[in-house]
Amino acid sequence: MLATAWRTLCAGILSTFLLIEGAAAQESYPTRSILLTHGFAAGGNGDVISRVFADGLSTRLKQPVVVEPRPGAGGNTASARLLKSPPDGYTLVSLTGAHAVSAAIYKSLSFDPMNDFQMISTYGYFAFLIAVRSDSAIKSVADLIKVAKSSPGKLTYSSPGVGSTQHLAGELFTSMAGVKMTHVPYRGGTGPIMDLIGGQIDVSFESMSVVEPQYTGGVVRVLGVTSSNRWPSMPEIEPVATTVPGYDVQSWMGLASPRGLPQPIVQRLYEAVRSVLADTGAVERLRKLGMNPGASTPKEMETMISSQIAKWKKVVADSKIPQR
Repeated sequence: MLATAWRTLCAGILSTFLLIEGAAAQESYPTRSILLTHGFAAGGNGDVISRVFADGLSTRLKQPVVVEPRPGAGGNTASARLLKSPPDGYTLVSLTGAHAVSAAIYKSLSFDPMNDFQMISTYGYFAFLIAVRSDSAIKSVADLIKVAKSSPGKLTYSSPGVGSTQHLAGELFTSMAGVKMTHVPYRGGTGPIMDLIGGQIDVSFESMSVVEPQYTGGVVRVLGVTSSNRWPSMPEIEPVATTVPGYDVQSWMGLASPRGLPQPIVQRLYEAVRSVLADTGAVERLRKLGMNPGASTPKEMETMISSQIAKWKKVVADSKIPQR
């Protein structure tokens, strides 16, 4: 009995020590500057949004948060760079929807997109737009489906590249609508929207930040938004799902670290992201960039990404998109 009592006492002391140690880690973190990397070019949406959060986290954590763009391989260069760092909260990454797409489009990666990462919180979500020229005879998603069915493969649609979220959004649309269109991939940039306007392309699946200025200027017509519900910044645009029930394509951005980050630090960072998203000035900046801001718990973020990976793997397989 004495031995049992002694073990119970020791277990209690150990539990108390771990609680105190965890609280101390949360209280003391961070004690120096934090690096926030991301996988996209300086000046782009991913970079600007990361800087909004870097500024907000710096204020709340009372340490500088330095943004480091590491473009390449659809964000995978930054992810690989992250995983060379210890899970101590001093090297973080802004992940995007490309993280889930990469898991579907690449035969193999140098990392496990789920098990090697500690998800912390989403920043928010993005939808895409389906657009045609303003003088196109196609005036709705229903028109698009009708024309595509009447001439299978004749209509062309652009995306920023093979395996991009926009490409997969187009493939999911053709599959769910029961039509065939010809995909024309570009290498990012303004080429797709310029060729849409110039008449070289019939339809474009593209990001809001690219389409909205042309839409506002009356150069293109937007047929639908790819989110399942109307988008806050463009509430006049009907969701594609109104015509194609169940269609829903959204990308996202969020914060992550290498797996193994102590739970108190995960919690501290999660609460800091939530605090940034409670700031009306930050939210307004994010909405102007086409984002619908919204935090999620680490578990919710993990579940969402896992679901997206499964979704895109099916699209890639069904559409016979060559894996890289």
